[in-house]
Order: sequence, then structure tokens, then C-alpha cells
Amino acid sequence: MAINEGDFVKLSYTGSANGTVFDTTNEDDAKNAGIHSPKAIYGPVTICVGQKHVVLGLDEDLVGKDVGTEADVTIAPEKAFGERDPKRIQSFPKNKFNDKPQRGMRVNLEEMGEGTVVDVIGSKVIVDFNAPLAGQTLTYHYKIEEAVLDPIEQLKGIVQLYAGKEMEMTLDDGKATVTLPAGINYDRRWLLWRGRILHEAFEQIEGISEIVLVESFKKPEAKTEE
Repeated sequence: MAINEGDFVKLSYTGSANGTVFDTTNEDDAKNAGIHSPKAIYGPVTICVGQKHVVLGLDEDLVGKDVGTEADVTIAPEKAFGERDPKRIQSFPKNKFNDKPQRGMRVNLEEMGEGTVVDVIGSKVIVDFNAPLAGQTLTYHYKIEEAVLDPIEQLKGIVQLYAGKEMEMTLDDGKATVTLPAGINYDRRWLLWRGRILHEAFEQIEGISEIVLVESFKKPEAKTEE
């Protein structure tokens, strides 16, 4: 089965730059590369091909491939994280930051977005707002594990991609019910991407006409005296 734009697939991949792994769906590879995160969900990811759920060069390489394909692709900067732009390296007064700035620290400034502190000179802080891998050629080894046809599995994939969480879901007569984890409305990542998740679900998934988000809370168990 050849993959077309708009198809959902489960994809395994490992991305590297200059021989150094920077992203992977394989937990052992993450541990070996020193980038393992206990909060991450490892294993194949569900994506919609053609929707830039992965870097553009990898996304494009999937089109026309068969399910089960395992391949390598080299991606130039313009189809990865872009070229480096010297204008996106700027200096700011140290008192603009809430926390003491240090080299390598990730910061977020409203007018520029997220960047990395590259130097602190006296009262000046130099911040690079280029993507960390801007200007670099990337290599991905990937495998198209399977096609994803079930609407609920497709929705779970979109939620995991944007929110980084697994959620319980059901589908009944076009209505998808998503049970939200307790406290999710205090999760910045969820609040940032919730609208995008709903938009993509309606645009990309057939068979879903309504999405209900449900918060559920369990009464704490009473403490027993010994």
C-alpha cells in the first residue's frame, strides 16, 4: 500500500546531525545518545502525512512509499530547521530576565519567542533565536510501521503529538469523547495546542463530527488509621 498525503501512519525514526542523535522514537537509542527523558512517550508515533507533523524533508520522503518501508533520508537545512539568520542573534539587558541568565539556558521573550543564551557579557545577555539545529543537514533513519485507519487512533496520535499525553477516548456515531487527565487545564502545552488539535482533527479525520472534552475527578481515598 503506497502512502499518500492525508494518510495516517505509525512511524519509527531516529534523527541525527553530524553523527549525533538529537531525536528518536526508540527509548534505547535515546538512552544511548544521552537524550532520554522519563516524561517522554517512546514508540512509533502516529502522524498524518503531508501535515508537517515531522520535519518537511522527512514528511515529503514518506509520500509514495509502501507500508513496511525502512529507509534513510538526508535533509538539507531548508527542508529541516532552516538556515541560520544572524539577525536572530540579539542582546538584551540582564534585568529583562526573571532568572539569572547562563550560557545554554533556554529563554522565552514575548517579542522574539524561544531562544538560547549563548553568552553573558557584563550586563548584556546574548540570545540566539535560531532553532538549535538551524543550518545543519540532518539524517533520518525511519520505518513506516503500519497504516492507521481507526479514527480514534488517528485522534490519539494528534493529541500525543501536540500535547505529549495519552488520553482515553471513545467514538459513538461521529461524536468523539476525550477524557482529560485531572489538572490538564493548568498544563501550558495543552492550553497552547488545544485549538490546533481540534482544528486538525476535524480537517484530517473522517468520521468525527463532534469532539467532547470531559474532565473527570475521583474522590480521594479516606486515610485509614493503623
